[in-house]
Amino acid sequence: MSEHLKKVAIIGGGIAGITAAYYLQKEAKEKGLPIESVLIEASPRLGGKIQTYTENGYVIEKGPDSFLARKLSASRLAEEAGLKDQLVHNGAGKSYILVKDQLHSMPGGAIMGIPTKITPFITSGLFSPLGKLRAGGDFILPRSKVAGDQSLGQFFRRRFGNEVVDHLIEPLLSGIYAGDIDQMSLLATFPQFYEVEQKYRSLILGMKKATPKRKPQEKGQPAKKSPGMFLSLKGGLESLVRAIEAKLAPGTVIKGVAVENVKRVDGHYVVQLSSGEERTFDSIIVSVPHKQTAKIFSDYSFFEPFKEIPSTSVANVAMAFPASAVKRDIDGTGFIISRDSGYSMTAVTWTHKKWPHSAPSGKALLRCYVGRPGDEEIVSRSDEEIVQTVLHELNKTMNIDAEPELTVITRWHDAMPQYTVGHKDRMKTITTKMASELPGVFLAGASYEGLGVPDCIDQGEKAVKKVLEYLSER
Repeated sequence: MSEHLKKVAIIGGGIAGITAAYYLQKEAKEKGLPIESVLIEASPRLGGKIQTYTENGYVIEKGPDSFLARKLSASRLAEEAGLKDQLVHNGAGKSYILVKDQLHSMPGGAIMGIPTKITPFITSGLFSPLGKLRAGGDFILPRSKVAGDQSLGQFFRRRFGNEVVDHLIEPLLSGIYAGDIDQMSLLATFPQFYEVEQKYRSLILGMKKATPKRKPQEKGQPAKKSPGMFLSLKGGLESLVRAIEAKLAPGTVIKGVAVENVKRVDGHYVVQLSSGEERTFDSIIVSVPHKQTAKIFSDYSFFEPFKEIPSTSVANVAMAFPASAVKRDIDGTGFIISRDSGYSMTAVTWTHKKWPHSAPSGKALLRCYVGRPGDEEIVSRSDEEIVQTVLHELNKTMNIDAEPELTVITRWHDAMPQYTVGHKDRMKTITTKMASELPGVFLAGASYEGLGVPDCIDQGEKAVKKVLEYLSER
């Protein structure tokens, strides 16, 4: 790389953007690279959907509450930020599914809803005898012959039938993506299931073989309790955002200013800001939602498909009660709700059990989710209406007869990008066009290659590598 100073803009200060800003500055400093970067965020704060509310000993997440421990980039970033001692695993406990006012235990051995143990599945009250028989079709059905992408719904309904999908797989998978599994892309969300089916034919047998076996317990030794699959931070996930922001060089973050347009001029990028200022950069990392990307690159027609990618609206309602107010306690950390149960809620987390650091002793903290694809109207209702709806439905399932001591409602309008069928092909077409028409511009964020916190961190890191390669080639 020549000694001429190179300028890089990171547009969007969500977790992907701040990750990119941090690692880019770190690389430049450690390797003495002549790179100057600036992070531009339209809102007055960084972190995007990562927001934590704290009051009187409660730690309430308004957005994501955790990340998968096996995806190491998030815990690595937390360690980089000096928060290693703040990392906590979730409290493991039973999960339930609510089907038509009845709570059922999640069948043992179910991986993302796919049964790998026969007895818990056969004895579960979740399914009718006919539904169980139809799910057994997975043992004899041939592999999918679909060339290219298909919907998650199409794939799973073919293998297990509608009942298992509607009562088990759909509530689990649509909860992760806040999406409609009959529209969601198999290859962009869970390609591993397609690979297992193609390799083993039966998903049940394939998942059983692909799951690592537990080591047998030594005689006389107490049973080792596995840590939970998820990690969070004692001070909430927003503490990660604040810690990373504090590590960014002074003067390299602009907040409360939006990027309105980007043009390529003489091999550089002219960025127009809402403040009226224009700045010129050599390379750009774009980590804003897809519709915003299409808007700021309005001169480039190949971003048009981004305007058509849907986003769903959801809300979550955190409610705190004295523990004694919950008359019907459950031995578990929460439940999901099947779509055909007639509830506005889609899931309930017993946050004080899943994350003991989130509530004072003797208190119950519940986090209830409302809004699903095709039924998002509740998200726009008043606080009072949402609270009354949620309390009514909680009372049906848990017999809570008290008003909450604390309520925190968070609405996310058009916030959950949907990876519909063909998502990977659309992304490939767009990124190929970008390479030829917008060299040095790279995408990172939830709209593109993964929604979860670690996925966004991975994309931020990957974008930094691409920027460094691009600038060194120039």
